[in-house]
Amino acid sequence: MAKTRKRKKAKSGATKKKSRAKRAPKRATRPAARRKKPAKPKSIKKPGSIAAKKSPAKTPAPATLPDIEVVATGGQRFRLPDLRGRNVILYFYPRDDTPGCTQEGCDVRDNFADFTMRDTVVFGVSRDPVDSHERFKLKYSFPFDLISDPDERLCRAFGVMQPKSLYGRRYIGVERSTFVYDREGKLRRELRGVKVPGHVAELLMELDRL
Repeated sequence: MAKTRKRKKAKSGATKKKSRAKRAPKRATRPAARRKKPAKPKSIKKPGSIAAKKSPAKTPAPATLPDIEVVATGGQRFRLPDLRGRNVILYFYPRDDTPGCTQEGCDVRDNFADFTMRDTVVFGVSRDPVDSHERFKLKYSFPFDLISDPDERLCRAFGVMQPKSLYGRRYIGVERSTFVYDREGKLRRELRGVKVPGHVAELLMELDRL
C-alpha cells in the first residue's frame, strides 16, 4: 500500500509540473534593435563665402552696345552707343597695375597702330577708380582710355563677375573677357576666360573679318 501511495504521489507531482509548464506564458522574443547610423555633421558655411552664396548665372553679352553712361580717363563721360560708327573693343580686366593686366594693356599699346588702321577704338574696363586708371595709363603710356566701373554696372551687364579662386580663397571677381562690336554697334565676338599671350593677334584677325 505504501508503494502504491508513493507511485500516486510521484505521478500527481509529475502531472502538476507538466500543467505548470503548460500554463507558464512564453516570453516573446524581441527583434534585434537596429543600430542608428550616426548623423552626418552639417557643414558650416562662412558668411561671404562662395559656398554660402549662389554663383551668378552666366549672362550673355548685350547683342548691341548697351545704353549705359560710363566715366573714363581724360575726364570723359559718354554713353556706349555714342561709339557707333567705328569698331569697338571693350576688354575687361581684374585690376590696375597687376602682372597679367599690365601685360594685356602693354600688348594693346604695342599694337595700337594696327587697331587704328582697322578703324577700331579700344577701351579697358575694370572696377578701379578713375584716379587709379589715370596713374596706370600714365605709368605705361597707354594710348587708349580706361573705363571706371566701381559699382560693377557695366561688369554685370556683360556677365563678367564670376567665381574665382586665389590661394584657396574663393570669391567673386572679374573674369578676363573681351567683346568686339562692329560699326553698327552689333556684337561680333565675345571672348571669356581670356589668356593674355596671343590675345591681341586673335583680336586683329577678328577685326579683319568685319
